[in-house]
Formats: sequence, structure tokens, C-alpha cells
Amino acid sequence: MPVDTTKGVLGDATMGELEAGLRGTVVRPGDASYDEARTIWNAAHDKRPALVVRCAGTADVLRAVEFARSQDLLVAVRGGAHSIAGFSTCDGGIVIDLSGMRGAVVDPVRRRAVAQAGMTWGDLDHETQAFGLAVTGGLVSSTGIAGFTLGGGVGWLLRRHGLASDNLTAAEVVTADGRVVRADEREHPELFWALRGGGGNFGVVTSFEYALHPVGPQVLAGLIVYPLDEARQVVTRWRELIADMPDELTTLINLTTAPPVPFLPEEVHGTRVVVLAAMYAGAPAAGETAVAALRALGTPIADVLGPMPYTGMQSLLDPLWTAGAHNYFTSAFIEPSDAAIDALLRQHLATPTPFSELHLHQLGGAFARVPAGATAFGQRQASVLCNVIARSPEAAGFEDHVAWARGAREEIAGYGGGSMYVNFTGDAGEDKARLSYPGEVHERLVRVKDAYDPTNLFRLNQNIRPSAAAG
Repeated sequence: MPVDTTKGVLGDATMGELEAGLRGTVVRPGDASYDEARTIWNAAHDKRPALVVRCAGTADVLRAVEFARSQDLLVAVRGGAHSIAGFSTCDGGIVIDLSGMRGAVVDPVRRRAVAQAGMTWGDLDHETQAFGLAVTGGLVSSTGIAGFTLGGGVGWLLRRHGLASDNLTAAEVVTADGRVVRADEREHPELFWALRGGGGNFGVVTSFEYALHPVGPQVLAGLIVYPLDEARQVVTRWRELIADMPDELTTLINLTTAPPVPFLPEEVHGTRVVVLAAMYAGAPAAGETAVAALRALGTPIADVLGPMPYTGMQSLLDPLWTAGAHNYFTSAFIEPSDAAIDALLRQHLATPTPFSELHLHQLGGAFARVPAGATAFGQRQASVLCNVIARSPEAAGFEDHVAWARGAREEIAGYGGGSMYVNFTGDAGEDKARLSYPGEVHERLVRVKDAYDPTNLFRLNQNIRPSAAAG
């Protein structure tokens, strides 16, 4: 039976006071639900927190933050629990679990949604699509809205409507000193600026207000699979097309291994391929013209790009990204020059597992038209974001897989400015934060951190260290 690590650290009376002040529940080592409560999506992180506070609302979050501060506990904040770097759990500290807070209110007239921080994108899309509305969401529907939005939020609506964080209009935040504040353009404007891309550095966001846009219910979307021997041609032609694509069309190149899915011939299963994924966020009929060139990048093995529900595209990849695998991501904003394509294809041939991939996310469009200083997400000029993924169902050999990903990133980053995207970063460290935020942005984030979390209570993130903790 697991040892209750709260014994001798937190007295029964102290724990009793915490539990009495909650509408939610506390889970500790030794409880029947402890292993389930401590487990996160990414099995690469197997931590044993002293307690998990399953919050039922903002009042519970406030109480948990007060308790963590009074007991000097390490704090992990959990929304959808997809944190690649494992920030949604910890050893010996407190996990503030928001996953029970999954309500939303949609105003179809104002085109706004207020969503609690424990929602996943599947949850929120379900609510907003009832009115034919959406906001940029994750590529896997089990991803939580909270960490995704706070780090920026790259998805199929990026070129049409920008990042998820670009569409954030307000947030309710529990701060380190025990306040509940509303952050928007008028109230706490510097905090609001920082929340749009600066990660979970500044407090616990308990609800998000988003601007919504007419999308769906049907969109033109799906996949086209090309053979490995046409990889250079496909990626090169794609590079030539993306500069002039309409904003409604967002694409992604996946250098991957063909999974055993029914629409691919059996002889292709387990071989390296190039997958073109795309979504046209406008009328499907108009989209047919826009995607015609994508069908001619090479000789398709399979073409399953066609009309489908928006929620279908949002969940299309879910079967390949279930919980329990070991995952490591690292990233770089790049320009896909001929030399960069050579490097990408070399790394594609070197992927250590059939589940390891290189994703090339097309940027531009509405994403690029947001002024660089308007939000804390300052990486607006690159045309492509490369996500290098090491993924394995087993722990054995995983460190070697991670080493491949780090080496691949080091080579590929040379074809851009070296900057990273916080949501696709599997290592924690001040160097990673500085690679994610250009100099002036980082300095401004430090000033916001000084104002709202000067003791660095919220440090399990790509951390912006406050001035008092610097050096």
C-alpha cells in the first residue's frame, strides 16, 4: 500500500481544516483512488504528490492555493493533464486538479463562451458547435483548454482566426496572494497580456472567456497520404504553396510511420510516409478549389480529405493519441529552405519508434497579423512551426528516443531563429523560457510575475522567474 506522505508533514487537524473548507475532495496516498488521481496523460512522468485537491469550483481553488502557500507546498495545476513536460503533477507537493470544473455558457448573439478551466476541447467544441460556432482548439480533443490557451494554442483555425490565446477576451484568475481577479483589456491589463501566451506563471485561471466564430458544422478536412519516395517533392511543393494559401485553409505535414488504419493498404502499414492534413474553415464547396493543389503534391496512397463535421476533424487523431504512452516534444520555428527540408527528411528516416514523428505546422494568416507585442506570444514571423515528437508505448529505451528528438531539434532549429513554442517543449528550464519569449517580451513577463507571483509559487511551468528569485 502506498505510504501517506502527508503524515508527519501535515497534521490531521491541518488536513481536516482543508477538507472541511472544500466542496470538492482531497485524495492522499493510501486512498483507493490515489493512483487514478495522480496519473496524467503522459506516462513519462510518474510522480507521487502528497495530495490531490479535486476542485469543484473557484472557491475550492482559492482554498487550495491558500493551503499550499501556508504549508509551503510545491504546486502543480492540472487542467486536461496533457502537459508534455509533466507540469500537471509533482512529487511531495499539492496538485490543484481542475478537471471536475467543466461547465460552459455560450452566448450565440455576442459570440462569446465562458468556459471553466477543466474543460477539454471535446467538451467546449460540443457546446459551441450547437450554435455553429468555434474557437481555435487542440488537434486532439482530450487536450485541456487551459494549458493549451495559456501557452498560445495552435490548431486548425489558426490561419483564419489566430491562436486560442488571440481569442481570449477575459479570464478569472486566483492569484498567489489569495485574490480572485478578472483580467481583461480594462482590468489587470498587464496580467491579461501575460496570460495570452505566457503560460501558467501568474496564477490559477479558473475560467476563460473566448470570442467565437462561425465554423461548420461541416468543413472540408482530412488527410492525404503520400509515399516516402515522394517525400522531398511533396514537402518542397507544399512549401511553395503555403505562402499564397487563403486564410481559411490551414495545413500540416506529418513525417510519420503509417498506422494500421483501414483506409491504407496493408502493405503500407508500418512504413514511413508523408501525411498532409488540412482543414478549410469556410464553405466546403469553395474549399475544393483551395485544396486542389494539395491533391497534386505527389501520387497519393490514400486521399480521405472531404466534407466532415468540424468536431470530426477535431477528434480525427484521437485514436492515435490515447493516454498512457511516453511522450516527449521539442520544437522550433523555422523556414523550410532546401537545406531545412534535407534535415527534416534525414531525421524522418532516423525516427526511433513507429510513433515518433515530425510535424510541420503551417503558420501565417490571421496568426501572423497580430502585432508581435500585442500578447505574450511573440513568435509571429516564421512560416512553419516544427514539432519533434518522441513517443513510445513503453518506458524501455525512452531516454534514447528523447536523445534523438533533442538532436533533431538542434539540427532543425538552425534553419530559424532557434525559438521554441512552450506547449511543444518537453524540458523545463530558464533557457527554454528564454527561447520561447524574445528579450523584451521576457522582461515584460518578469515584471508581471513580480506583480502577481513574486515568490514563484507557480513555478511548475516554463518558468518566468521573478526578480527576487533571479540570479
